Amino acid sequence: MKNIYIILIFTLLIGCENAEKKSQEVNLYSQRHYKVDEKQYENFTNKTGIKVNYIKANADELLERLKNEGENSPADLFVSVDAGKLQKGADLGLFQKVSSSVIKNNVSKDLQDKNGYWIPITYRARVLVYSNERVNKEDLSTYEDLSNEKWKGRILVRSSSNAYNQALMSSIVANLGGDVASDWSEALVQNFARDPKGNDRDQVKAIAAGQGDVAIVNSYYIGLLLSSQKEEELNAGRSVSVFFPNQGDRGSHINISGLALAKNSPNKENAIKLMEFLTSEEAQMTYVNNSYEYAANPNVKPSKIVQGWGEFKRDNLDLNKLGEFRDEALKIFDSTGWK
Repeated sequence: MKNIYIILIFTLLIGCENAEKKSQEVNLYSQRHYKVDEKQYENFTNKTGIKVNYIKANADELLERLKNEGENSPADLFVSVDAGKLQKGADLGLFQKVSSSVIKNNVSKDLQDKNGYWIPITYRARVLVYSNERVNKEDLSTYEDLSNEKWKGRILVRSSSNAYNQALMSSIVANLGGDVASDWSEALVQNFARDPKGNDRDQVKAIAAGQGDVAIVNSYYIGLLLSSQKEEELNAGRSVSVFFPNQGDRGSHINISGLALAKNSPNKENAIKLMEFLTSEEAQMTYVNNSYEYAANPNVKPSKIVQGWGEFKRDNLDLNKLGEFRDEALKIFDSTGWK
């Protein structure tokens, strides 16, 4: 009998030890692929002792994995670079609401999910960059104006399969309607300097090489080019200037990188701690000075490079619309020949 008690006590101790080990981690399913994230997770672990584990894949794969795993999922947080994917996950019932006064106070109100299922950690603008040699800034105005014949053979942009362009098209559908968006896309395709290819950096490099004059890119890519150690990238960044479109009306289209708490999170407390940390001023400064994104925390200013472009009016569209209108945006790409 004495031996049985010893075994029971030992088993309980082992169980408590395993529970403690389990509680000292948080598991992420992440679409983000930026080096700054590893730095953030390391800083969080040093502060709290909580280890951050993460799996990287594209957003749709990760959402499908969450769906299939159900109650057995080890995931605590879903991380995306697109509000549309966060909206999709919420619509699928894969997330739970987070109630944290710390997070609420850390994040700009107009960037928060009105339904409470995700939080932003950074945002960026989908800007126009133009050749310093061949384009007069005064000729630029709106996204819609890119369909003007004056830009024929001069516009550079990546493919329609990219989430950044899908979000932009979704915003145009949400703001102006499907018919206007379709007409715009059809005319814009006629102004392409080449078939869409490459990433946003490649569009800027193409301007530097004289292959086009105006490109649609995410703002932070210009920061990355201007801070690069590679001469080719530095020269490409210096060959263009940044323009924020639609400043006279709705403002420039923005999108966020954000977090959602998984419905079946096994380490919910740790996950919320990480969410609170990533929206803190300390972590937000790490983002802006390394990835050149804009901070979701209104108390944190952009990096010096980004400040050099000036302030801008951002489109205050409910960011969930970037997911709600995604299917219509995809149909428009297909029907108008945006490859």
